[in-house]
Amino acid sequence: MRVGIYTRVSTNEQKTLPMQLKALRQYARSRKWNVVLEIEDIGSGVKERKKRDQVLDAARRREIDVVLVWKLDRWGRSIHDLFSTMKELTDLDVVFVSLTEAVDLSSPVGRAVAGLLAVFASFERELLRERVKAGIAYARKRGGRHGRPASVTKYATKVNKLFNEGVPKAEIARQLSISRTSVRRLLINKR
Repeated sequence: MRVGIYTRVSTNEQKTLPMQLKALRQYARSRKWNVVLEIEDIGSGVKERKKRDQVLDAARRREIDVVLVWKLDRWGRSIHDLFSTMKELTDLDVVFVSLTEAVDLSSPVGRAVAGLLAVFASFERELLRERVKAGIAYARKRGGRHGRPASVTKYATKVNKLFNEGVPKAEIARQLSISRTSVRRLLINKR
């Protein structure tokens, strides 16, 4: 089995990357797996993890058979993210193993854990949806606005006044710090 190892710490101050790598290499050796990819990542809570994507890309290209990580929280940003990437790996017939939690999707117990993660991911999405709805209702009740910020139409009076004074559209846009396209849209029926 060809293994891709992924290690991550949140900050440069954390010094556990060598420890993670050592333990993951030992585990791969004990399973007689061949390590063909090692990725070390530093970052916390970012939306895009380009280095993690390198592991996923290797799996998509069929260059690895196993993704080996130290802990689940080193791989996924949320339960939903964790589940969706694990599902993609499963669909690609790539085994996912988290060493410290003993999650091994090549075993029945590991697949059961993945099923539980799916349930929790769905629960997490529902909780988030409910919180957002409650926040919107609360804001509306207090007279607050929801949705996109006020659009450029709040400048309509100023745009018309400046245009009627003979100020060019580009200059109006500069003076009001809005785009020329917005100025043109507001003046669509003028001249």
